[in-house]
Amino acid sequence: MGDADRIRAVADHVARTRREGSEVVVVVSAMGKTTDDLIRLADSVSGTQPAREYDMLVSAGERITAPALCMALAGLGVAATSFTGSQAGIITDTDHTRAKILEIRPDRLREALDDGRVPVVAGFQGVSTDRNVTTLGRGGSDTTAVALAAVLNAVACEIYTDVTGVFTADPRIVPTAHRIDRISYEEMLEVAATGGRVLALRSVEFARNHHVPLCVRSSFTWEPGTWVVEEADMEQAVVTAVTHDTSEAKVTVLGVPDRPGIAAQLFRALADRSVNVDMIVQNTSAHGTTDISFTVPKADLAVSVETASSHSADLGASGVTSDMDVSRVSLIGAGMKSHPGIAATMFETLAKEEINIDMISTSTIRTSCIVRTDDVERAVRALHAAFELG
Repeated sequence: MGDADRIRAVADHVARTRREGSEVVVVVSAMGKTTDDLIRLADSVSGTQPAREYDMLVSAGERITAPALCMALAGLGVAATSFTGSQAGIITDTDHTRAKILEIRPDRLREALDDGRVPVVAGFQGVSTDRNVTTLGRGGSDTTAVALAAVLNAVACEIYTDVTGVFTADPRIVPTAHRIDRISYEEMLEVAATGGRVLALRSVEFARNHHVPLCVRSSFTWEPGTWVVEEADMEQAVVTAVTHDTSEAKVTVLGVPDRPGIAAQLFRALADRSVNVDMIVQNTSAHGTTDISFTVPKADLAVSVETASSHSADLGASGVTSDMDVSRVSLIGAGMKSHPGIAATMFETLAKEEINIDMISTSTIRTSCIVRTDDVERAVRALHAAFELG
């Protein structure tokens, strides 16, 4: 939806799908960098940005593209009606800038479909229980689309983006990376959580919880894309993808007394400041004290350090340090559940590349390592080759 030509291309795609006999509901995002421009406008106008007014401003981009697409569809002889998030019946909580959908009342969308019109919904937004415009946070248009697909009992939800699907690694880093035909919800959740930018984490969670088949496709081609489904294959690949994330930072609280309740006190304080903590490592106690390290988004680093420092006296800690020069590399694959030795191979591969591991975190289908940012691309390429994903 970057410009008028792209909007006309989307309209042509919708019209073709309609001619094939399918009913279509379209969810649109803002044009190009419109949302970024609106955020810059807010920053240039004032350092004081009431959350309600911020959401009113940054949600404007989608309210522009929805009627513009309807006009393009009208030019192709396809009747369409635009809807804001509120008009589409998307009810959220009152948490501005990252609201959660509570319910959807799609009566007006169903009426449009029954009348033979294409509903075009402004993504990324809804209306709160106190009747204010809210936004759904990063990837909010994806979340809007999946939520509407669930409530309308859609056959599938197609997410159109600038890539042709989900790849075994970032193809800009690994030239031999290839598109994955099918991937499970669980694997896609891990991909989204560990640096894969193709789908927003919340949209995948919504799809899994409501059993909505997802297809990630390119808006520039007719390639088949990647299907995100309940179970990908009978014979699951041991490792499906290698991901990386350079958006994290590490915080270490030093010299913490090794006694019950200290970690709870620290992480409750961070939770109260809405800090999303990811990996956590507590060192072995020595002389009655220990160090606790954890990773947070770089955007939350300042508030994390401030919170940890302000509680260090209560915790009995000797200090707080931070490090922004870290990145995460992860192996993801449902087949890892039943194949021992994956972590060992990962560590051996990184050792051969003389890449030092700072922190390690695992789940049943994921192993993640924190390494230096300068090493992360080399780590991705080495692991992609070691597990023969090319």
